[in-house]
Amino acid sequence: MFPQLFHIGDFFLPTYGLLVAIGVITGLAVTAKLSRSQNLDPEKNWNLGVLAILAAIVGAKLLLFVNDWSYYSAHPAEFFSLSTLQAGGVFFGGVIAAIIVSVWYIRAHHMPVLRTCDTFAPGLALGHAIGRLGCFAAGCCYGKPTSHLWGVTFTSAFAHERAGTPLGVPLEPTQLLESAVELANFFILYWLIKNKKFEGQVIGSYLFLYGFARYFMEFLRGDPERGSMFGGAMTGTQFIAILMVVAGGLLWMRRAPLRIPALAKTART
Repeated sequence: MFPQLFHIGDFFLPTYGLLVAIGVITGLAVTAKLSRSQNLDPEKNWNLGVLAILAAIVGAKLLLFVNDWSYYSAHPAEFFSLSTLQAGGVFFGGVIAAIIVSVWYIRAHHMPVLRTCDTFAPGLALGHAIGRLGCFAAGCCYGKPTSHLWGVTFTSAFAHERAGTPLGVPLEPTQLLESAVELANFFILYWLIKNKKFEGQVIGSYLFLYGFARYFMEFLRGDPERGSMFGGAMTGTQFIAILMVVAGGLLWMRRAPLRIPALAKTART
């Protein structure tokens, strides 16, 4: 809808980039706050978050290249083009890369794995909710054509040029739907971390809730950047979403014993 906040000569401030930055900072602030309640070092969690974000940026771009390899291999200059650099990439590619880097950092600094992940889950959901508003502003991650009353029609030539957004056609507002889902997840997870019964309950809930919702939201998506698997039976994103649901369910089944932080114990006695 509004891909550029303002434009001066060749310079412009993309709405997507600004909202993603706001989402990142907000999510990290929530994580730092929750770190104290879980008796974790906020500085270590902040550093972990920054490293995970950098890894996510790289991972999202790499999966974008993999999913659309036929195009990029035929146009190698596009690997470093302005449009590619400004593109958000594929979200789940960022998730996978962030997980790999996070596992390394947590092990290297001897941090409690599940409790650390629990503190990140609410901030991740909130940051993602804000970031999807940026997707809506940029016109990327758009939905399929629809005749429903809530269909959104994009008219920006810039959005069409950068993200291939269809113009003049009512589309499913998948960006707003996903933002609403993640905002609801944030409130659920924020309440849950205050009342959790076992370690990993919060991150497990996030994996299950988001994976479940994202699987079905894929049926509404109209952009082609997530690849296909099993002869087109599902998108690559749907396959990863299923893995997320399974992982979240396994964490709930495991029910790792709750280790109440020392500070929390003192507060409750």
